[in-house]
Amino acid sequence: MTTKIKNWLTVMAMVAVVSNSSCALDEYNPSGYTMDALSNSVEGYQTILNNIYFGMERAMYGYGQFMWMTEGGTDIWTSQKNADNLWLRYGMGSDFANNMTSGLLNAAYDGVCYCNLAIVQAEKTPFASDEERKQKVAEAYFMRAVYYYNMVEQLGGVKLQMAPVDNVDIHPGKDSPMDIYEKCIIPDLEFAAQWLPVEDRTTRPSKKSAMGMLARACLQSVEYDSSKKYVQRALEVAQEMINDCKAGGAALGVYMYDNVEDVFDENNNFENKEALWKHRYVAGGVSNQAWIMNQNNEQFYCPLTAFSAFQFKTDLHSGNKYDGLSDYQIADRRAGGTFMPSKFLLDLYVQEDGTLDPRYHKFFQTSWTCNKDKGQAWSESQAKLFEKNIESPEISTMQINETTGELVRVYSKFEFDEKALEFIRPGEERYAEKVAVKRDAKILYVDYNDLYSEDNTVIMKYHREDTDTEVVNPWLSFYPSLMKHNSSNYYINNLGKKRLGNLNATFMMRTPEVFLIAAEADIYVNGGANAMQYINMVRQRAGAKPLSGVATVQTVLDERARELCGEYVRFYDLKRTGKLTSAYLNETNPDVGQYFIEGKHEVRPFPQSFLENLEEGGGYYQNPGY
Repeated sequence: MTTKIKNWLTVMAMVAVVSNSSCALDEYNPSGYTMDALSNSVEGYQTILNNIYFGMERAMYGYGQFMWMTEGGTDIWTSQKNADNLWLRYGMGSDFANNMTSGLLNAAYDGVCYCNLAIVQAEKTPFASDEERKQKVAEAYFMRAVYYYNMVEQLGGVKLQMAPVDNVDIHPGKDSPMDIYEKCIIPDLEFAAQWLPVEDRTTRPSKKSAMGMLARACLQSVEYDSSKKYVQRALEVAQEMINDCKAGGAALGVYMYDNVEDVFDENNNFENKEALWKHRYVAGGVSNQAWIMNQNNEQFYCPLTAFSAFQFKTDLHSGNKYDGLSDYQIADRRAGGTFMPSKFLLDLYVQEDGTLDPRYHKFFQTSWTCNKDKGQAWSESQAKLFEKNIESPEISTMQINETTGELVRVYSKFEFDEKALEFIRPGEERYAEKVAVKRDAKILYVDYNDLYSEDNTVIMKYHREDTDTEVVNPWLSFYPSLMKHNSSNYYINNLGKKRLGNLNATFMMRTPEVFLIAAEADIYVNGGANAMQYINMVRQRAGAKPLSGVATVQTVLDERARELCGEYVRFYDLKRTGKLTSAYLNETNPDVGQYFIEGKHEVRPFPQSFLENLEEGGGYYQNPGY
């Protein structure tokens, strides 16, 4: 254990106790490549700098569990079919597993370790100019801020280490969240915003990446600072970016597409102009499991295969437009994600006049076509399960069997790519008409009112009219599925073993968030004099009707849900605005709120694998309630 700790803590006193594989750069190295040797050239320094991103790739943006940590446990999501899920429903009354946060903590401290190395070694590298040196090392400052930002928001106070150290401290203290913001996160992002270049990049941040994260961090700090001293800075940075956006990105490259449908168009993914910071995985991945890449595409699908018109297989399609592809490779065809939208989220897309915000249908898939090559007919069992009227000619007809001459019932068949299921809701055109015929129609219509209750819960039990009994709700498997992360771009390692890597980029921050940061900051600074203007700029681009009246923090929070759902921010949003409370969650999303414990669930537990290497078993370091 001593060797393990020494290897990691060569650079950072906290790192060794979380992993046995990171930054072991002081061990004997027959190649002769040491940090100082690498720093003798700009090319060698680039090798050091590349390492600052590995922690992010392993356990943060694009990693499935990180989406659970940043979007789960909030007002806008519950789990698949509203079933048990430790992350999304706060352990359902039990504690989180011992090491559920170990991946994040390992990766974040590993990343900080390399950032500290890169910052120190930059001074030893023969760059052509001081400006070139600062442009390069600004990447390390940016990433160090990102790692600490996520550690603080997930775990609360942690040990702040901003330089390599030699000695192991197995009884470390904690720096407060506000101290970490003031000493590290905000200054590091200020440096990065000053020195990073203005250019479109993938993974490596640019000036607009740093400015966006700076505005976000300054605003987030209000959670820990009643004086809100950094909110003015958040507003200033956001306004500068908004002005650049209005000018077409002339100075900073800040851009917002004219049409909301262009944002998540896969044709715009790699070079997305609206993304302030994006990351794309490459074939080969970052580990021996080379097919594990961007996992966000797996997170938001509903489990469609509960209806026999759908399949989800690795078998290749043949004889149709998907010839040679499996269901796993087709955008909008996957099934079985982790997240189910809450009623509260869906209701946010209802506008003041009762119509639906266009983003509802732009962001969510609500209809599906039969994806079986040979089609699929209704059956007696499925018709009964979904309370179809089998006497309806849309469902079945009586026909004479040509061989036996007997009168037999023949069920209607969905042909390949024929619409088979549609989720319908109030506010849509023809909603009442579809509700009226849902028992007789060939299409399986899933009614919002059969899935969600007026008290904002998911309806788990269903009263069957034909048997007058209570059963498990047959509609639980069908709900709007977020399409932002859908992909048809895969690296195939082994299709038969379902080893496919999603090559699409993930967007860590987009331009509309800057407008909403400005709106919230304006409420704190100016009483909201300009807040609604910023909000309505986002709504105008979406084709939504403008909001009226005076904007409140809740107004901003609601708009952030509509625009940014599924984009790594909701848990942090609720923390910042004081809404991560039992009262708020039980009002908006009781299926999740019933498990929230105040004074505990505002932060996550430190992993046991980390604590057991500290003095006294690390009990003093654990967060309250765990």
